[in-house]
Amino acid sequence: MAETFDLILRGGTAVLPGMTLEVDIGVRDGKIAAIGDLEGAAADNVIPCRGLHILPGVIDTQVHFREPGATHKEDIEHGTMAAAAGGVTAVFEMPNTTPLTTTPETLAQKMDIASQTAYCDYAFYLGGTAINARNLPEWENLPGVCGIKIFMGSSTGDLLSATDDEVRTVLANGHRVVAVHAEDEMMMNENKKTILGDSNNVNLHPAWRSPESCVSATNRLLRIARDCGRRVHVLHISTAEELDILAQNRDIATCEVLPNHLTLAAPECYERLGTRAQQNPPIRERRHQDALWQAVRNGLIDILGSDHAPHTLEEKGKTYPASPSGTPGVQTLVPVMLNHVNEGRLTLERFVDLTAYGPARIHQIAGKGRICPGYDADFTIVDMKARKEITAKQQKSKAGWSPYEGMKVTGWPVATIIRGQIVMQDGEVSGLPRGLPVRFKETLAGESAAATIVPLTRNRQQSA
Repeated sequence: MAETFDLILRGGTAVLPGMTLEVDIGVRDGKIAAIGDLEGAAADNVIPCRGLHILPGVIDTQVHFREPGATHKEDIEHGTMAAAAGGVTAVFEMPNTTPLTTTPETLAQKMDIASQTAYCDYAFYLGGTAINARNLPEWENLPGVCGIKIFMGSSTGDLLSATDDEVRTVLANGHRVVAVHAEDEMMMNENKKTILGDSNNVNLHPAWRSPESCVSATNRLLRIARDCGRRVHVLHISTAEELDILAQNRDIATCEVLPNHLTLAAPECYERLGTRAQQNPPIRERRHQDALWQAVRNGLIDILGSDHAPHTLEEKGKTYPASPSGTPGVQTLVPVMLNHVNEGRLTLERFVDLTAYGPARIHQIAGKGRICPGYDADFTIVDMKARKEITAKQQKSKAGWSPYEGMKVTGWPVATIIRGQIVMQDGEVSGLPRGLPVRFKETLAGESAAATIVPLTRNRQQSA
């Protein structure tokens, strides 16, 4: 009797642990059930994948969706729709959104909305401050929490932990990974007076938020992390100097880089895009970008995240420095980086390491991040030969624009499959929101008890 599956991906070139080869993949009950030659098997749905590459579902571990249920700004629904349209199967949202994710109550609010509106799977960082630090050992284990986030330098929102005492207070409480925005607030305040002054020139953004401020914050962070015995994950590395420091501290520190820092460079990006290129930490000169690429190739970089920050063009059009920092990016992460793959800057296997294996390893994700029997059937299916132009019209984010508008790329996501369900195919996001909370190995034992603290509304798809 022929083996049966719910879904078969037929004849695609799959990036598997340790090898890339042409196989069939069978899915049953939302899990990967078989990998190999399934020629005699039957399925309710068969997707022909010959000529396409099947990647483990891309996980974007840094997004900002701003306001749950917002009418005029980004919300979880449109942010996750953009993610799914771009081949992303799970997102981790940062806490500096509305409301700030700093308590079980605000976490529960976002989890409840996500359970009804998310098109991909999701988790949330808890914002760590000196005020809530004593509660973090308990709260970090709540369902849907991917880790703790601290801001050593001010950015969008109000979650600043600028001093060593504030950072130490957070790191001394809890055990899970702490993701850090590492810019030195005190140095930047001085730079704002002495360098920026009354200037409205966005080209000064990398000088105001200087490389020295990043190096200072990262050095301070690593010293405190070592004292506290706490593992830290340094976000959006932008300087060559930080890479040398991180290479000496791999036992306690991992790091992330963004497509923007790998693709755009100063001063050209500011001359061409103005405040649309403004983000924190800044896009810098070519020598920093060259160092980041070397760190990608030599394995120092652990994760690639988008830092999706969907400010509208109206907001970005304010006179610098009143203009907000950040750019949309969750939908363009995959095509921009596949273009880099096609241009020889990294291999497809290294891209998978940065967007699936790295997130799963650092955040201890349960059952996601690789194409392997028993894992969630999350796939990003891409056409490595497709030539497309990135346009504003394609973007599902409410921001409605991209810093890459007009860029012609080779390599494009053609399908997004999450737990065996086709969420996007050929550019169209279809069906009801199906997202569920990402689960983590470190908190599995406490899931049942913690679920009573953060009640979840049933997903629309589940209750339909």
